[in-house]
Amino acid sequence: MSPREELTTAVQTAAGASPLSPAPVSPAPVEVLASAVAGESVLVRVRAGLPEFTGALQRVAELILADPAAAARSTIVELAERSGTSPATVTRFCRALGFVGYAELRLAIAGETGRAARTGGWTMDIGREIQPTDPLERVLGQIMAADTQAMHDTAALLDLGEVERAAEAIARANRVDIYGQGGSALVGGEMQFCLHRIGVAAWAWTDVHNGLASAALLKGGDVALGISHSGQARETVEMIAEASSRGATTIALTSFPRSPLAEVADIVLLTATQATTFRPDALSARHPQLVVLDLLYIAVAQRTHERAHAAFSVTAQAVAGHRSASGKEAS
Repeated sequence: MSPREELTTAVQTAAGASPLSPAPVSPAPVEVLASAVAGESVLVRVRAGLPEFTGALQRVAELILADPAAAARSTIVELAERSGTSPATVTRFCRALGFVGYAELRLAIAGETGRAARTGGWTMDIGREIQPTDPLERVLGQIMAADTQAMHDTAALLDLGEVERAAEAIARANRVDIYGQGGSALVGGEMQFCLHRIGVAAWAWTDVHNGLASAALLKGGDVALGISHSGQARETVEMIAEASSRGATTIALTSFPRSPLAEVADIVLLTATQATTFRPDALSARHPQLVVLDLLYIAVAQRTHERAHAAFSVTAQAVAGHRSASGKEAS
């Protein structure tokens, strides 16, 4: 039995199913089920699985994410009525997340919302809509709350083993291609600058024609990193697929483990988001993406310490003449 099959069997057993019986009916992917074993935030698991849920199950997920505290206070009948579904559907939803039943899911949500309440103050406002008349103090609190929660969720979701694999590949690479579109291109450009500063030959591509041409020249030992919150940016998927076909090690940075980008990559690094008014998921993903890439960059620098230190020294010397009297680099 493969590790993937063993994990699925373990989740089925925890849900009260025989290892020899069919798995409970659920549209959730194995990765979402596996997260029940990993033990991270239940709300992160619901959010990560949202694109995979359809129909009634999606309505249950959306209701829980909209007001977790209210869901934790609701009975299974109340939650079913508010979501326009049935208790049986809620039970199916619980099992899709790896819980035996609604009591376990409700307890997990209550635990999370209780911890948030104990931290006090602004964390209580996560999920509240920002109104046009809100003072900037409240808006700042909302942004801080959402970003802080997203980073905590990302830390819980991130597989550090995958980060280590990515860092090892980049540290050994002859060259690194980075692909991204729109806002993801900005994040990719930041990563390219960081890697370049420690002596890693890295290029960031935003134009699909140039990116595909570069990907076609990659070979074994090279690395291609694709960045897309949704994992559905067609151009980024195409460039990563081309790089993979040439033998390069491919890395995906995305919020969705079952996305097309994740499916074609060798290594998948996951992020979590907390959307706010005027800043949907794609924009809310920026800070978590930067946190993961900063971790990856530092891991690469650790593995190339002598080269990185030498590169820092010569690049600092090269720009020394452009420092202002205060000692800061001129922008």
